[in-house]
Amino acid sequence: MSEKRILIVAGEPSGDLHASNLIKNLRSIETNLHFLGIGGSLSKSEGVEIVYDISELAVIGATDVLKKIFSIRKAYNTLLERISKTRPDLAILIDYPGFNLRLARALKKRKIPILYYISPQVWAWGRNRIKTISECVDKMLVFFRFEEELYRKSGIDVEFVGHPLLDTVKATEAKDSVLRKYNLAENALTIVLLPGSRAMEVRTLLPIMARAAEIMKERLGRVQFAIAKHPDLESKLYEGLLKNSKIDFHIVESDTYNMLGASDFALVASGTATLETAIMGTPLLITYKVNLINFILYKLVSRTRFLGLINVIAGKEIAPELLQFDATPEKIAQKAVEFLTDTNRIISMKDELKKLRSSLGTQGASLRAARAILPLIKQ
Repeated sequence: MSEKRILIVAGEPSGDLHASNLIKNLRSIETNLHFLGIGGSLSKSEGVEIVYDISELAVIGATDVLKKIFSIRKAYNTLLERISKTRPDLAILIDYPGFNLRLARALKKRKIPILYYISPQVWAWGRNRIKTISECVDKMLVFFRFEEELYRKSGIDVEFVGHPLLDTVKATEAKDSVLRKYNLAENALTIVLLPGSRAMEVRTLLPIMARAAEIMKERLGRVQFAIAKHPDLESKLYEGLLKNSKIDFHIVESDTYNMLGASDFALVASGTATLETAIMGTPLLITYKVNLINFILYKLVSRTRFLGLINVIAGKEIAPELLQFDATPEKIAQKAVEFLTDTNRIISMKDELKKLRSSLGTQGASLRAARAILPLIKQ
């Protein structure tokens, strides 16, 4: 087979992670591929020719889109200009629906085959996007069984491949080894904070979580805290936000899964991290806070009772959610202490997390996705 050019567009850190794993598996079954498009450090490490870096594009809510509208427009125009010079044989669009569904229309006009990997959350934000998907996308690969049913009812070519996080989310070290590595005691409660993957999330949530940690320490006594630092964010961001804290936080970088495996509980920003925490089986509390305009818009358009992905998947509350006005240090600390002082509630949550994990399919999702994509590349 002659070299095939694959356009791949992942506009956010979580999409960059899934893109890199997908590329790795595609190359394991077909080597003569050249990838180009939008991505981050993980995609770049897999040899993607980065046309535009995601550091300029990640957004939280409508107001963030307005702030970055010029960067988003520049990325879009840069991509179309590159496509006009080097026509790809296939486009793989990963999540990021505001950008990617618009791009899908442009690609369709140019008769470029389109595969969508990681479904837009049409079940949460309204189903009007299904029409665009039906008109433009040649095939959908989805992570959740309920998504497969939803798209199939609309006559869309769709395949459930399972969730690729099952391949990557795992501890590689024993709990006692991890605790020793970070100078943490084995006979104390260990709580890890995951305040998000974007700088704005961390600026908003880390001070709240840190103050909640202080309250929890006052009420629980022998408890210790770690923070999972996102590798794409600078250490000085965390250090500046924690400089006045009374807690001696242990900062963990590029070792989140081991830290989750060694922890008794986690405070987690809503997003992919909630699913990663659930797969690890660590009991958690979900929290999130945005500016008021974004929150009002979310309430107006959201079709689900929950924000936390694991609760959406389960269709019920597995982990407590404290959002927006409830995302206060006092309320977060109080709810976490309620769980940590009630063994039955912790056991019950762990059981629900196991059920959730089993609903995600089996390991090998990225390879199954790669095999499903190959016929589109060869056609």
